[in-house]
Amino acid sequence: MTASEDLRWLGRAVELSRLCPPSETAFSVGAVIVGADGEVLSEGYSRELDAVCHAEEAALAKLPDGDPRLRTATVYSSLEPCGQRASRPLTCAQRIIAAGIPRVVVAWREPDLFVTACQGTALLTGAGVTVEELPELSEDARAVNAHLLG
Repeated sequence: MTASEDLRWLGRAVELSRLCPPSETAFSVGAVIVGADGEVLSEGYSRELDAVCHAEEAALAKLPDGDPRLRTATVYSSLEPCGQRASRPLTCAQRIIAAGIPRVVVAWREPDLFVTACQGTALLTGAGVTVEELPELSEDARAVNAHLLG
């Protein structure tokens, strides 16, 4: 993907985050999974499927297990995929790794609000996933979550 395509798809993830039902105990996040050919494979946002569903989880749930397109796809997420989680047995980072997705692009690293030192990026890079941050969209991602940040 080119830099302009990365910005476009990450911008779409931020747009999706605005669809999240409000929560005082969780971030509003959007995610887009894009194939190597530039086709959107799936989209999701926090609390889309149930009260504790995360954006990456929602997007992945809409695809068949073992979808071969994921092996060359990119996940665009308005917030760093979670590396710690109380509401489900698998974190979003673990789900991305299990799906074989090689690249993740984020707008904003998870702040120490609900977990201390989010480990999503460390888990992903430790498994060989390339993680890139586009800070030019971080303010947009933060704005969606302003009610949590004070």
